[in-house]
Amino acid sequence: MGYESWAVSSKPKAHSSKLKDVKNMSEKILMGHGSGGRLMHNLVKEKFLTRFKSKILRQLTDAAVLGELKGKIAFTTDSYVVKPIFFPGGDIGKLAICGTVNDLAVMGATPKYMTCGFIVEEGLRISDLEKIFDSMKEMEKRSGIEIVGGDLKVVNSGEADKIFINTSGIGIIDNKIDLSYRKIKPGDKIIINGNIGEHGIAVVSKRQGIDFKTNIKSDCAPLNLIIKDAMASGEVRFMRDPTRGGLATTLNEIAEKIGYSIEIDEKEIPVSKGVKDACELLGFDPLYIANEGKVVVIVSAKDAGKVLKKMKRNILGKNSRIIGEVKKEKGKKVALNTKIGGKRIIDMMTSEQLPRIC
Repeated sequence: MGYESWAVSSKPKAHSSKLKDVKNMSEKILMGHGSGGRLMHNLVKEKFLTRFKSKILRQLTDAAVLGELKGKIAFTTDSYVVKPIFFPGGDIGKLAICGTVNDLAVMGATPKYMTCGFIVEEGLRISDLEKIFDSMKEMEKRSGIEIVGGDLKVVNSGEADKIFINTSGIGIIDNKIDLSYRKIKPGDKIIINGNIGEHGIAVVSKRQGIDFKTNIKSDCAPLNLIIKDAMASGEVRFMRDPTRGGLATTLNEIAEKIGYSIEIDEKEIPVSKGVKDACELLGFDPLYIANEGKVVVIVSAKDAGKVLKKMKRNILGKNSRIIGEVKKEKGKKVALNTKIGGKRIIDMMTSEQLPRIC
């Protein structure tokens, strides 16, 4: 990602007398904020750089020079287009940091650096942009990742949906760590760190203006510390964060890769009453609802108890459960043992129940 548009002179020359006080010209984003001129320079300096203190970022060069990186490098990229941009428990800025951190962390990486590209629609309130930056600052601090570069583009009103964010992230994996599908074996246990479906329901409730009479908030959170605890406690084989497509789709992806079947127990899968009630009302299955603060951990049977105990000590894992295991049968299927004693096959979701949730 280039960020030459952020290369701001410390003493920009005045273009005209009309721009003497450009910082007070508008409370909303104008096309001029994406021009590369004074409006954009002031926006970046006053709203972004005052919040993010990375020495690398503040160089404002065309590429971030990171120095020597020791270990295996994990690299990820993602785009965030959630609607609405503010929802119970978070916003698009929080989502962008947490999503990037979590994609690195589930690979066993320590999140180190990231860049953020903003595509902003003309007319977005600058106060809303500040709220998004504040959320990103808080998540940067909590996770330990460092924002080292960025880019800002402005499009005409109606050509986007307020704001989109694209990120790229780099993490470092210790050479001793090797998480892989090929490590998974029959008998391995499957752990999840808490209630599923909260992010998707929080977003749709805000989007549609539905009052579920319960305080459902997104579970959006950086998972790198609880993942670090889990890995230090036992033999973790593999991890995934069950975002779009939910728990069911993630488990199907794993089953397809390993060639074995997976069996999970409905009574052990944590779902809050609020999410259950909302899903019944809307005709959704919580197994397919998106999460943004959950991790599926596949761990050896002998270490499952230790890993579970350690995860429960973390605030993001107090409701962790062992929800199933990898079976010996080769079939690439996911089966659910129901509460009433039956069994049904859980297929991969064909299309999203809830679009634009991340």
